[in-house]
Amino acid sequence: MEPIHLEDRAVIAISGPEARDFLQGLVTNDVAEGLAPGAGLYTALLSPQGKILFDFLVTEGEGALLLDCTRDSCENLLRKLKMYKLRAKVEIEARDQLGVYSNLRGHPDNRPVPYADRAVTFPDPRMTGFGNRSIGARAEMPANLPGSLAYHETRLALGVPEGRDFGYEKIFALDAGLEELHGVSFTKGCYIGQELTSRMKHRATARKRILTITGESELPGGGAVTRGAGEIGEILSSYGRTGFALVRLDRLDETQGEITAAQIPVTLKRPAWLL
Repeated sequence: MEPIHLEDRAVIAISGPEARDFLQGLVTNDVAEGLAPGAGLYTALLSPQGKILFDFLVTEGEGALLLDCTRDSCENLLRKLKMYKLRAKVEIEARDQLGVYSNLRGHPDNRPVPYADRAVTFPDPRMTGFGNRSIGARAEMPANLPGSLAYHETRLALGVPEGRDFGYEKIFALDAGLEELHGVSFTKGCYIGQELTSRMKHRATARKRILTITGESELPGGGAVTRGAGEIGEILSSYGRTGFALVRLDRLDETQGEITAAQIPVTLKRPAWLL
């Protein structure tokens, strides 16, 4: 993948002596033990009922924990984190001077330090197909990089949902594939939504999964997915003829006939990473 400026991403910084403990008590992944130098974590903040509110990547640099989130969700995530702050010794702020990049390479003005080393760079923790992620000062990064389109094309090809694909408080973490994308720890302590997430894991009650959906024509942004006379799922998001749908796997297996959405013939594909 070529170097990309992910202009639809934003950065929130959590700093202070209790930054790790603060985030550890909120999110699905193990920030305290799992966030090593030069690495990143994929994680989510859930509702008390175990449904995804926000998903983001976390790394450490610039004297803080850096949260790489969708730009559209940044303000609401910032507000939610500040609501949970209470008396924790942390500072929480958006760092608009920082940008998010993918697969940075090359040297600025023939200087010895490459762009990737002038930023906080780490392998995308979800899967190797995404390459490296970087968070760095916009003023020090290369200008005129391509935008996010190529990244989202790769994401669709790999069948990896994120951000608006999940909606807000619509989907349980395990239904969304967060376990397979290395976004959930089952060995850490308590976090918001942990009880229901653990129960679904141990009872194996996650029957829905997010699959890639492709239509013979442009897909609507929502609506039911049907097979024969029965409803088997719903469209979560669409990007032209391709998108993501939340599908009941048992109903998909039990029914027969053409699969349609808004009377458009569609095909469903289970991504290779989803066991």
